[in-house]
Amino acid sequence: MTKQGWLALMATGTLLTAGCGADGPLEESRARPVVERYAALTYENYTDVVTQALRLREAVERFLEQPSEERLSTARSAWINARRAYGQSEAFRFYGGPIDDEDTGPEGQINAWPLDEAYIDGIIDGQEPLSQELITSMNERNGETNISSGYHAIEFLLWGKDENDTGPGNRPYTDFVDGITPSNAERRRQYLSLVTKQLMEDLESVRAAWAPGQDNYRKAFVAEAPKEAVLKMLTGLGSLSGAELAGERMTVAYDNKDQENEHSCFSDNTHADLYNNALGIQNVYLGRYGTADGVGLDELVAAVDPKLNEEMKQRLQASLDAIQAIPAPFDQAILGNDSSPGRQKVKAAIDALRAQTETLVDVATALGIQLNLE
Repeated sequence: MTKQGWLALMATGTLLTAGCGADGPLEESRARPVVERYAALTYENYTDVVTQALRLREAVERFLEQPSEERLSTARSAWINARRAYGQSEAFRFYGGPIDDEDTGPEGQINAWPLDEAYIDGIIDGQEPLSQELITSMNERNGETNISSGYHAIEFLLWGKDENDTGPGNRPYTDFVDGITPSNAERRRQYLSLVTKQLMEDLESVRAAWAPGQDNYRKAFVAEAPKEAVLKMLTGLGSLSGAELAGERMTVAYDNKDQENEHSCFSDNTHADLYNNALGIQNVYLGRYGTADGVGLDELVAAVDPKLNEEMKQRLQASLDAIQAIPAPFDQAILGNDSSPGRQKVKAAIDALRAQTETLVDVATALGIQLNLE
Protein backbone atom coordinates (compact mmCIF):
# COMPACT_ATOMS: atom_id res chain seq x y z
CA MET A 1 0.00 0.00 0.00
CA THR A 2 1.17 3.54 -0.70
CA LYS A 3 1.99 5.88 2.18
CA GLN A 4 -1.20 7.86 1.55
CA GLY A 5 -3.18 4.63 1.74
CA TRP A 6 -1.53 3.71 5.02
CA LEU A 7 -2.37 7.10 6.50
CA ALA A 8 -5.99 6.58 5.48
CA LEU A 9 -5.90 3.19 7.19
CA MET A 10 -4.57 4.73 10.39
CA ALA A 11 -7.33 7.35 10.33
CA THR A 12 -9.92 4.57 10.58
CA GLY A 13 -8.26 2.67 13.39
CA THR A 14 -7.86 4.06 16.90
CA LEU A 15 -7.06 2.53 20.22
CA LEU A 16 -8.11 3.38 23.76
CA THR A 17 -6.36 1.88 26.75
CA ALA A 18 -8.43 0.54 29.58
CA GLY A 19 -7.23 0.80 33.15
CA CYS A 20 -5.06 -1.95 34.59
CA GLY A 21 -4.18 -2.23 38.22
CA ALA A 22 -0.82 -3.28 39.59
CA ASP A 23 -1.87 -6.93 39.34
CA GLY A 24 -3.42 -6.60 35.90
CA PRO A 25 -2.42 -8.57 32.78
CA LEU A 26 0.08 -5.89 31.73
CA GLU A 27 1.76 -5.58 35.11
CA GLU A 28 5.43 -4.63 34.72
CA SER A 29 7.07 -7.91 35.64
CA ARG A 30 4.83 -9.87 33.24
CA ALA A 31 4.77 -7.50 30.28
CA ARG A 32 8.30 -6.05 30.26
CA PRO A 33 9.94 -9.29 29.01
CA VAL A 34 7.37 -9.46 26.20
CA VAL A 35 8.16 -5.90 25.11
CA GLU A 36 11.90 -6.56 25.24
CA ARG A 37 11.49 -9.77 23.23
CA TYR A 38 9.47 -7.88 20.62
CA ALA A 39 12.28 -5.35 20.22
CA ALA A 40 14.84 -8.13 19.88
CA LEU A 41 12.66 -10.06 17.44
CA THR A 42 12.21 -6.94 15.32
CA TYR A 43 15.96 -6.44 15.10
CA GLU A 44 16.50 -10.10 14.22
CA ASN A 45 13.96 -9.86 11.41
CA TYR A 46 15.35 -6.59 10.03
CA THR A 47 18.88 -7.98 10.20
CA ASP A 48 17.73 -10.84 8.00
CA VAL A 49 15.98 -8.32 5.72
CA VAL A 50 19.21 -6.34 5.27
CA THR A 51 21.29 -9.50 4.73
CA GLN A 52 18.96 -10.70 1.98
CA ALA A 53 18.80 -7.24 0.42
CA LEU A 54 22.60 -7.17 0.27
CA ARG A 55 22.58 -10.51 -1.56
CA LEU A 56 20.02 -9.08 -3.94
CA ARG A 57 22.19 -6.05 -4.62
CA GLU A 58 25.24 -8.24 -5.19
CA ALA A 59 23.31 -10.43 -7.63
CA VAL A 60 22.01 -7.35 -9.46
CA GLU A 61 25.48 -5.86 -9.76
CA ARG A 62 26.89 -9.14 -11.12
CA PHE A 63 24.10 -9.20 -13.67
CA LEU A 64 24.74 -5.60 -14.71
CA GLU A 65 28.47 -6.24 -15.10
CA GLN A 66 27.73 -8.83 -17.78
CA PRO A 67 24.03 -9.31 -18.54
CA SER A 68 23.03 -12.88 -19.33
CA GLU A 69 19.99 -15.09 -18.91
CA GLU A 70 21.70 -17.03 -16.13
CA ARG A 71 22.66 -13.92 -14.16
CA LEU A 72 19.19 -12.44 -14.60
CA SER A 73 17.70 -15.66 -13.22
CA THR A 74 20.04 -15.45 -10.22
CA ALA A 75 19.02 -11.86 -9.55
CA ARG A 76 15.35 -12.83 -9.73
CA SER A 77 15.91 -15.64 -7.23
CA ALA A 78 17.69 -13.20 -4.91
CA TRP A 79 14.69 -10.84 -5.10
CA ILE A 80 12.29 -13.66 -4.17
CA ASN A 81 14.51 -14.71 -1.26
CA ALA A 82 14.68 -11.11 -0.04
CA ARG A 83 10.91 -10.85 -0.01
CA ARG A 84 10.54 -13.71 2.49
CA ALA A 85 12.23 -11.84 5.31
CA TYR A 86 10.72 -8.48 4.41
CA GLY A 87 7.22 -9.91 4.21
CA GLN A 88 7.44 -11.06 7.82
CA SER A 89 8.63 -7.62 8.95
CA GLU A 90 5.35 -6.05 7.84
CA ALA A 91 4.03 -7.00 11.29
CA PHE A 92 6.10 -4.11 12.73
CA ARG A 93 4.15 -1.46 10.84
CA PHE A 94 1.00 0.65 11.25
CA TYR A 95 1.73 2.39 14.55
CA GLY A 96 4.11 5.14 13.45
CA GLY A 97 7.34 3.24 14.16
CA PRO A 98 10.64 3.83 12.34
CA ILE A 99 9.55 2.32 9.04
CA ASP A 100 6.34 4.29 8.58
CA ASP A 101 6.71 7.34 10.74
CA GLU A 102 4.53 9.99 9.07
CA ASP A 103 7.46 12.38 8.61
CA THR A 104 10.60 10.26 8.38
CA GLY A 105 9.59 6.67 7.65
CA PRO A 106 10.94 5.21 4.38
CA GLU A 107 8.20 2.60 3.86
CA GLY A 108 6.78 4.47 0.88
CA GLN A 109 10.17 4.15 -0.82
CA ILE A 110 10.51 0.49 0.13
CA ASN A 111 7.28 -1.35 -0.56
CA ALA A 112 4.70 0.97 -2.15
CA TRP A 113 2.35 -0.61 -4.73
CA PRO A 114 0.59 -0.99 -7.14
CA LEU A 115 3.07 0.31 -9.67
CA ASP A 116 2.43 1.96 -13.03
CA GLU A 117 5.01 0.37 -15.35
CA ALA A 118 4.86 3.29 -17.79
CA TYR A 119 5.98 5.66 -15.04
CA ILE A 120 9.35 3.93 -14.57
CA ASP A 121 9.79 3.53 -18.32
CA GLY A 122 9.15 7.25 -18.67
CA ILE A 123 11.92 8.09 -16.21
CA ILE A 124 14.32 5.73 -17.96
CA ASP A 125 13.44 7.14 -21.37
CA GLY A 126 13.78 10.73 -20.13
CA GLN A 127 16.72 13.08 -20.38
CA GLU A 128 17.24 14.03 -16.73
CA PRO A 129 20.44 12.56 -15.23
CA LEU A 130 19.62 9.53 -13.11
CA SER A 131 20.49 9.59 -9.41
CA GLN A 132 19.16 8.20 -6.15
CA GLU A 133 17.86 11.67 -5.34
CA LEU A 134 15.89 11.79 -8.59
CA ILE A 135 14.45 8.32 -8.11
CA THR A 136 13.25 9.02 -4.57
CA SER A 137 11.93 12.47 -5.48
CA MET A 138 9.85 10.92 -8.26
CA ASN A 139 8.32 8.30 -5.96
CA GLU A 140 4.54 8.84 -5.70
CA ARG A 141 4.85 12.21 -7.44
CA ASN A 142 1.44 13.29 -8.74
CA GLY A 143 -0.16 9.91 -8.10
CA GLU A 144 -0.17 6.89 -5.79
CA THR A 145 0.76 4.47 -8.59
CA ASN A 146 3.71 6.60 -9.69
CA ILE A 147 6.13 4.31 -7.86
CA SER A 148 9.79 4.75 -8.77
CA SER A 149 11.66 3.03 -5.92
CA GLY A 150 11.63 -0.04 -3.72
CA TYR A 151 11.09 -3.77 -4.11
CA HIS A 152 8.40 -3.46 -6.76
CA ALA A 153 10.40 -1.10 -8.96
CA ILE A 154 13.21 -3.64 -8.86
CA GLU A 155 10.71 -6.42 -9.51
CA PHE A 156 9.42 -4.68 -12.64
CA LEU A 157 12.94 -4.09 -13.93
CA LEU A 158 13.88 -7.74 -13.42
CA TRP A 159 10.70 -9.39 -14.76
CA GLY A 160 8.94 -6.81 -16.90
CA LYS A 161 5.18 -6.70 -17.28
CA ASP A 162 3.40 -10.00 -16.65
CA GLU A 163 1.52 -10.91 -19.82
CA ASN A 164 1.65 -14.66 -19.18
CA ASP A 165 -1.45 -16.43 -17.84
CA THR A 166 0.53 -19.28 -16.30
CA GLY A 167 3.72 -17.58 -15.16
CA PRO A 168 5.47 -14.30 -14.34
CA GLY A 169 6.82 -11.61 -16.63
CA ASN A 170 9.68 -12.58 -18.88
CA ARG A 171 11.78 -9.52 -19.63
CA PRO A 172 14.71 -10.54 -21.86
CA TYR A 173 18.18 -9.90 -20.46
CA THR A 174 18.92 -8.08 -23.71
CA ASP A 175 16.88 -5.14 -22.40
CA PHE A 176 20.07 -4.37 -20.47
CA VAL A 177 22.48 -4.88 -23.37
CA ASP A 178 23.56 -1.98 -25.56
CA GLY A 179 22.92 -2.19 -29.30
CA ILE A 180 20.63 -5.24 -29.28
CA THR A 181 17.26 -3.60 -28.72
CA PRO A 182 16.20 0.07 -28.84
CA SER A 183 15.55 -0.07 -25.10
CA ASN A 184 17.71 2.59 -23.46
CA ALA A 185 19.79 -0.23 -22.02
CA GLU A 186 22.45 1.97 -20.42
CA ARG A 187 19.91 4.02 -18.47
CA ARG A 188 17.98 0.87 -17.51
CA ARG A 189 21.18 -0.60 -16.07
CA GLN A 190 21.89 2.60 -14.20
CA TYR A 191 18.34 2.80 -12.85
CA LEU A 192 18.39 -0.80 -11.58
CA SER A 193 21.72 -0.23 -9.84
CA LEU A 194 20.60 2.99 -8.19
CA VAL A 195 17.21 1.75 -7.03
CA THR A 196 18.77 -1.37 -5.49
CA LYS A 197 21.34 0.76 -3.66
CA GLN A 198 18.56 3.02 -2.36
CA LEU A 199 16.61 0.02 -1.09
CA MET A 200 19.68 -1.14 0.86
CA GLU A 201 20.13 2.26 2.48
CA ASP A 202 16.46 2.54 3.45
CA LEU A 203 16.42 -0.91 5.01
CA GLU A 204 19.66 -0.28 6.87
CA SER A 205 18.16 2.87 8.38
CA VAL A 206 15.20 0.91 9.71
CA ARG A 207 17.41 -1.80 11.18
CA ALA A 208 19.58 0.82 12.88
CA ALA A 209 16.50 2.22 14.63
CA TRP A 210 16.03 -1.17 16.33
CA ALA A 211 19.71 -1.93 17.08
CA PRO A 212 20.46 -2.79 20.73
CA GLY A 213 22.56 -0.57 22.94
CA GLN A 214 21.95 2.60 20.91
CA ASP A 215 20.17 5.87 21.61
CA ASN A 216 17.44 5.09 19.08
CA TYR A 217 13.79 4.12 18.67
CA ARG A 218 14.32 0.73 20.31
CA LYS A 219 15.65 2.37 23.47
CA ALA A 220 12.58 4.59 23.68
CA PHE A 221 10.21 1.72 22.86
CA VAL A 222 11.40 -0.60 25.62
CA ALA A 223 11.36 2.31 28.10
CA GLU A 224 7.65 2.97 27.50
CA ALA A 225 4.99 1.81 29.90
CA PRO A 226 4.29 -1.81 28.92
CA LYS A 227 0.65 -1.13 28.11
CA GLU A 228 1.70 1.55 25.58
CA ALA A 229 4.21 -0.76 23.92
CA VAL A 230 1.75 -3.68 23.82
CA LEU A 231 -0.85 -1.34 22.37
CA LYS A 232 1.53 -0.61 19.48
CA MET A 233 2.26 -4.28 18.98
CA LEU A 234 -1.43 -5.13 18.74
CA THR A 235 -2.11 -2.15 16.49
CA GLY A 236 0.47 -3.47 14.05
CA LEU A 237 -0.90 -7.01 14.11
CA GLY A 238 -4.55 -6.01 13.87
CA SER A 239 -4.02 -3.48 11.09
CA LEU A 240 -1.92 -5.89 9.00
CA SER A 241 -4.29 -8.81 9.57
CA GLY A 242 -7.49 -6.95 8.79
CA ALA A 243 -7.59 -3.78 6.70
CA GLU A 244 -4.26 -4.40 4.98
CA LEU A 245 -3.88 -8.15 4.39
CA ALA A 246 -7.49 -9.33 4.27
CA GLY A 247 -8.58 -6.03 2.72
CA GLU A 248 -6.13 -4.16 0.49
CA ARG A 249 -3.96 -7.12 -0.45
CA MET A 250 -6.63 -9.74 -1.00
CA THR A 251 -10.23 -8.48 -1.12
CA VAL A 252 -9.48 -5.70 -3.63
CA ALA A 253 -7.91 -8.17 -6.05
CA TYR A 254 -10.66 -10.72 -5.35
CA ASP A 255 -13.39 -8.20 -6.11
CA ASN A 256 -11.74 -6.62 -9.17
CA LYS A 257 -10.20 -9.80 -10.62
CA ASP A 258 -7.32 -7.64 -11.81
CA GLN A 259 -3.67 -8.66 -11.54
CA GLU A 260 -2.73 -4.99 -11.24
CA ASN A 261 -4.19 -5.15 -7.73
CA GLU A 262 -2.04 -8.04 -6.56
CA HIS A 263 1.04 -7.31 -4.51
CA SER A 264 3.86 -8.78 -6.62
CA CYS A 265 2.24 -8.90 -10.02
CA PHE A 266 5.41 -8.99 -12.17
CA SER A 267 7.07 -11.96 -10.47
CA ASP A 268 3.90 -13.88 -9.52
CA ASN A 269 5.25 -13.98 -5.96
CA THR A 270 2.03 -12.69 -4.38
CA HIS A 271 1.09 -16.02 -2.77
CA ALA A 272 4.43 -16.06 -0.92
CA ASP A 273 4.07 -12.39 0.06
CA LEU A 274 0.70 -13.10 1.65
CA TYR A 275 1.98 -16.15 3.50
CA ASN A 276 4.97 -14.32 4.93
CA ASN A 277 2.81 -11.39 6.02
CA ALA A 278 0.63 -13.81 7.98
CA LEU A 279 3.71 -15.60 9.33
CA GLY A 280 4.99 -12.27 10.65
CA ILE A 281 1.79 -11.87 12.67
CA GLN A 282 2.23 -15.33 14.14
CA ASN A 283 5.89 -14.59 14.90
CA VAL A 284 5.03 -11.56 17.00
CA TYR A 285 2.23 -13.29 18.88
CA LEU A 286 4.51 -16.21 19.78
CA GLY A 287 7.65 -14.11 20.32
CA ARG A 288 9.72 -15.94 17.76
CA TYR A 289 11.65 -15.41 14.55
CA GLY A 290 13.10 -18.35 12.70
CA THR A 291 14.69 -20.65 15.27
CA ALA A 292 14.92 -17.92 17.93
CA ASP A 293 12.07 -18.08 20.42
CA GLY A 294 11.12 -16.10 23.51
CA VAL A 295 8.23 -14.74 25.52
CA GLY A 296 5.39 -13.48 23.35
CA LEU A 297 1.93 -12.07 23.66
CA ASP A 298 0.70 -15.65 23.98
CA GLU A 299 2.14 -15.89 27.46
CA LEU A 300 0.37 -12.72 28.57
CA VAL A 301 -2.93 -13.97 27.18
CA ALA A 302 -2.51 -17.48 28.58
CA ALA A 303 -2.14 -15.99 32.06
CA VAL A 304 -5.58 -14.33 31.90
CA ASP A 305 -7.54 -16.52 29.46
CA PRO A 306 -5.94 -19.84 28.43
CA LYS A 307 -8.89 -20.75 26.20
CA LEU A 308 -8.62 -17.47 24.27
CA ASN A 309 -4.90 -17.99 23.85
CA GLU A 310 -5.46 -21.40 22.29
CA GLU A 311 -8.13 -19.95 20.03
CA MET A 312 -5.75 -17.20 18.91
CA LYS A 313 -3.00 -19.66 18.09
CA GLN A 314 -5.47 -21.79 16.14
CA ARG A 315 -6.64 -18.73 14.19
CA LEU A 316 -3.07 -17.83 13.30
CA GLN A 317 -2.32 -21.30 11.97
CA ALA A 318 -5.66 -21.49 10.16
CA SER A 319 -4.83 -18.28 8.28
CA LEU A 320 -1.45 -19.61 7.24
CA ASP A 321 -2.98 -22.89 6.09
CA ALA A 322 -5.72 -21.08 4.13
CA ILE A 323 -3.24 -18.81 2.35
CA GLN A 324 -0.99 -21.76 1.55
CA ALA A 325 -3.97 -23.54 -0.01
CA ILE A 326 -4.46 -20.80 -2.63
CA PRO A 327 -3.25 -22.16 -5.97
CA ALA A 328 -0.42 -20.19 -7.55
CA PRO A 329 -0.26 -17.92 -9.41
CA PHE A 330 -2.56 -15.67 -7.40
CA ASP A 331 -3.58 -13.66 -10.48
CA GLN A 332 -5.22 -16.77 -11.91
CA ALA A 333 -6.80 -17.88 -8.63
CA ILE A 334 -8.88 -14.68 -8.46
CA LEU A 335 -10.45 -15.26 -11.91
CA GLY A 336 -13.68 -17.01 -12.81
CA ASN A 337 -16.98 -17.14 -10.97
CA ASP A 338 -17.30 -17.33 -7.21
CA SER A 339 -17.69 -21.09 -7.31
CA SER A 340 -14.35 -21.64 -9.08
CA PRO A 341 -11.81 -23.51 -6.91
CA GLY A 342 -9.26 -20.69 -6.93
CA ARG A 343 -11.70 -18.00 -5.87
CA GLN A 344 -13.10 -20.25 -3.16
CA LYS A 345 -9.59 -20.69 -1.73
CA VAL A 346 -8.93 -16.95 -1.84
CA LYS A 347 -12.26 -16.24 -0.15
CA ALA A 348 -11.52 -18.85 2.53
CA ALA A 349 -8.20 -17.15 3.27
CA ILE A 350 -9.86 -13.73 3.50
CA ASP A 351 -12.46 -15.15 5.90
CA ALA A 352 -9.74 -16.78 8.01
CA LEU A 353 -7.86 -13.49 8.28
CA ARG A 354 -11.01 -11.62 9.24
CA ALA A 355 -11.78 -14.17 11.96
CA GLN A 356 -8.16 -13.87 13.12
CA THR A 357 -8.53 -10.09 13.32
CA GLU A 358 -11.67 -10.37 15.40
CA THR A 359 -9.86 -12.68 17.81
CA LEU A 360 -6.97 -10.18 18.03
CA VAL A 361 -9.51 -7.62 19.21
CA ASP A 362 -10.63 -10.10 21.87
CA VAL A 363 -7.00 -10.60 22.86
CA ALA A 364 -6.56 -6.87 23.28
CA THR A 365 -9.69 -6.69 25.43
CA ALA A 366 -8.41 -9.50 27.64
CA LEU A 367 -5.22 -7.48 28.16
CA GLY A 368 -7.12 -4.33 29.12
CA ILE A 369 -6.90 -2.63 25.72
CA GLN A 370 -9.81 -1.57 23.51
CA LEU A 371 -8.73 -2.07 19.91
CA ASN A 372 -10.84 -0.25 17.31
CA LEU A 373 -9.93 -1.51 13.85
CA GLU A 374 -11.46 -0.84 10.44
